[in-house]
Amino acid sequence: MRRGFALAIVAALAAPAAADQNDLVLSRLADRVMDSTGMQTSAVGEPLAFRELSSQLGVVLAPHLLTPADTLGFSGFQFAVDYSMTTIDSSAGYWRALERQAPTSLRTVGFFARKGLWFPLPSFEVGAGAIHVADSHLWAGNLYAKFALHEGYHDLPIPSLAVRGAVSRIMSQQELDLTVASVDVLISKHFGVGGTWRFDPFVGGNILMIVPRSEVIDTTPNVDASMPGNQADTFNNFVFKDQDNIYRNRAVVGAKLQYYVFQITLEAVFAFAGTSADTQSGATTDCSAAKTSGCKPTDDAAAQRTLALSAGFDF
Repeated sequence: MRRGFALAIVAALAAPAAADQNDLVLSRLADRVMDSTGMQTSAVGEPLAFRELSSQLGVVLAPHLLTPADTLGFSGFQFAVDYSMTTIDSSAGYWRALERQAPTSLRTVGFFARKGLWFPLPSFEVGAGAIHVADSHLWAGNLYAKFALHEGYHDLPIPSLAVRGAVSRIMSQQELDLTVASVDVLISKHFGVGGTWRFDPFVGGNILMIVPRSEVIDTTPNVDASMPGNQADTFNNFVFKDQDNIYRNRAVVGAKLQYYVFQITLEAVFAFAGTSADTQSGATTDCSAAKTSGCKPTDDAAAQRTLALSAGFDF
């Protein structure tokens, strides 16, 4: 009986993980070529769909600010949990790349640690963490470094000013290699409330640089190309061609409220619609008229909105 129980556990652990509703299936963004008998003979990825999907997913996975311009101080550190909701254009055809019908927004949960430093510059802060897209196997690692050009002087009617660089990189995804870099400018002002609370509203803006890269995508995953007679199935694999970086601009407004060591931060983000074009191939035909791999994809992903909440402890 014990042996049977052990075998059941091993079988359960060895079973392939079921796909969640927000997992990516990039093979759906391909034009499949059929022969006269109805058999698939090859597949070609749609570059415009790949660019627009990467653009909107990049905004979902982009680093959040969730902090005023003031740093934590060279002896300070913070642990926080973040939750966010980012709208997506679920009616757009490229979101058919999700395992199930696309929702109107994607939710993420993140875990972060932030530390103030004196070196290499005074008023320096670094942070690291990871975010997870709900109802999926998607994870992204985050890193950032912030430098306060001006902070403190809270008794004067002038704000604090900081610049920040951040990067987010997707993990645990076999078909997509996505990196999102961010350069931010942030302004905030500190207010004391009742001698016990501190209130720090902030505004900022940033530019996102989204770098999409494709791995090999198998449009017939149920066919083993290594089996005799199936060698031609390798022609059903494809890779999206490398494209120029995607650029998106975002505006941010938020506030941090802190009591003793407990803090809660709320921010709203507006990402403007995409406009950048891929010019690497030198093609002149727009992909909206021709879906071939040789066309020039121009990102026209819709504007997106993010609402994010962070709670944690500052020490």
